[in-house]
Amino acid sequence: MDDTPVPVDDPKPQGKGRPTPKRRDAEGRRRQLVSAPKDRKEAYRQMRAKQAAERDKARRGMLAGDERYFPVRDKGPARKFARDWVDSRRLPSQYFLPFSLLILLATWVPWPPSIRAQVLNLVIAVGWPIMMIGVLFTSIYVSWKVKRLVAEKMPDESVKGVGFYAAMRALQIRKLRFPPPSVLPGGKPVPAKK
Repeated sequence: MDDTPVPVDDPKPQGKGRPTPKRRDAEGRRRQLVSAPKDRKEAYRQMRAKQAAERDKARRGMLAGDERYFPVRDKGPARKFARDWVDSRRLPSQYFLPFSLLILLATWVPWPPSIRAQVLNLVIAVGWPIMMIGVLFTSIYVSWKVKRLVAEKMPDESVKGVGFYAAMRALQIRKLRFPPPSVLPGGKPVPAKK
């Protein structure tokens, strides 16, 4: 048996097919023209314009639901699950702010003296305590439920802070939640805006 290697025709050329450019030519192509500001005011103006463009891009990304632009507190699969879980339900705590406004307005209305005492008594003795107990129990339930579900569905994710995050989101009026809800109550996805 003969162990001599057999030459194989290599279809690829050995060189790259062009000469290596000189360093000054390569560096010259990489350089870009920079328009240096004429004075300090112009430099500040350019810097502010650049920062405004970056903020606008980040805001559009956040509104579109792009997680790259979210603040750190909203990033991660556990936080997304918490947002979707809260947004897919109608919870009593989300009516906290409108109900508080209603109570405040009821105390400001110039009622006749006999009715005013009854309204204040009703607001202070009945309305406010019922609202606070409802918010407290809803927050505890939401926090406990979301933490338990995240621990079950995502065992590798940390549940630290997820319950509080979900409870605080449940306190917000749905239209004012940020990042905006991606699911409707009932769990259907929010239709895309045209």
